[in-house]
Amino acid sequence: MRWSTEPSVVALGGGHGLAASLTALRGVTTDLTAVVTVADNGGSSGRLRDEFGVLPPGDLRMALAALCGDDRWGQTWARVLQHRFASAGEMDGHSLGNLLIVTLWELLDDHVDGLDWVAGLLGARGRVLPMALTPLDITAEVRGAGTDPDEVSTVRGQVEVATTPGEVLSVSLVPADAGACPEALEAIAEADWVVIGPGSWYSSVIPHLLVPDLRDALCSTSGRVAVSMNLEPHADETRGYDVADHLDVLLAHAPDLRIDTVLVDSTAVRDGDRLRDRVAAAGAHLELTDLASSFPGVHDPQKLASAYARLLTAN
Repeated sequence: MRWSTEPSVVALGGGHGLAASLTALRGVTTDLTAVVTVADNGGSSGRLRDEFGVLPPGDLRMALAALCGDDRWGQTWARVLQHRFASAGEMDGHSLGNLLIVTLWELLDDHVDGLDWVAGLLGARGRVLPMALTPLDITAEVRGAGTDPDEVSTVRGQVEVATTPGEVLSVSLVPADAGACPEALEAIAEADWVVIGPGSWYSSVIPHLLVPDLRDALCSTSGRVAVSMNLEPHADETRGYDVADHLDVLLAHAPDLRIDTVLVDSTAVRDGDRLRDRVAAAGAHLELTDLASSFPGVHDPQKLASAYARLLTAN
C-alpha cells in the first residue's frame, strides 16, 4: 500500500538521456524509480562485465549519480561516483562508481540489494533498478554498414549499434527471453506515471520493449505514460529521423502501449503536421515546449523539470 502523496514515477532509459530525465524528476517527486538498460558492452562497464560476469554497471552508476541531491553531500558523492581513473595501467578508464557497485554485488550476491546500498550511501533521491538481472546483448539488422549500401548485415553490441554507419532496420536482444527484474515490474504496476526516454533510441530506449515481461508491464500499467523525446537525432543510429519517426519506431515495438503525452522540444520539430497526426493516431496529447539548454542536444534540467511538473500535476 502506498502512503506517499507525491506522484509515483518510473523512468526508463539509459546513459545521458535517462540521467537528464532523473535530474529533472528528482526535483518534482521523491517517489522515483529508474529502470535502466543493461546491455552496455563498452569501456569500463564492458571490461567488468566480461571479467566478473555481472551486469554492466555504467548506466546504473549514471542514474545513481543523477539522483544525488544538490547539497554538498550529494554533489560530492556524485563526483566521487563519476570519477574515472587515468593511468598507464589496468585501472585506466575505470570509474570508481563502477567498482563500488561491483564490490557490493560481490559482497551481497544480489544486484538489487547492491544498488539499494549504493543509493543509501549517496542519499539518492530515488531507487535504481536494472531492467533485467542478466547481462544482455543488443543485435541490429543494419543496411549499408559495409561498403555495399544495399547489403543488410547483423551488428552485435550496444556500442556497435549506437555507432553503426548504416541504417538500423530492427533490433533484438540476446537472450530474447530474458526475464525482467521483478522489482521493476512491481514499480511499473504501481506507478502513477511512466516516463520513457529521452536517450539513444535503439540502444537505450527500445531495449526495454524487447524484454517480454517488461513490455507487458508497460502495456498493462494503470499509470499514465509520457514519452520524452530527444532534442535531435542520434548522430549514427537514428541519423535523419524526425520526432514522428522516433514515435513510429517505439509503437512498432509495442503496439499496445497506451501513451498519454508526447513531450517534445519546440525546435526539434521538422514537420509539425506529420507529428501531430502521429501523436493523435496514438491517442496521445502533444506537449510542445522549450526544453533545450545552450549546449546543442542537451536538455536544460530546469526546463525539463518544469515540463514534468506540469504533466505530473495535471488532472
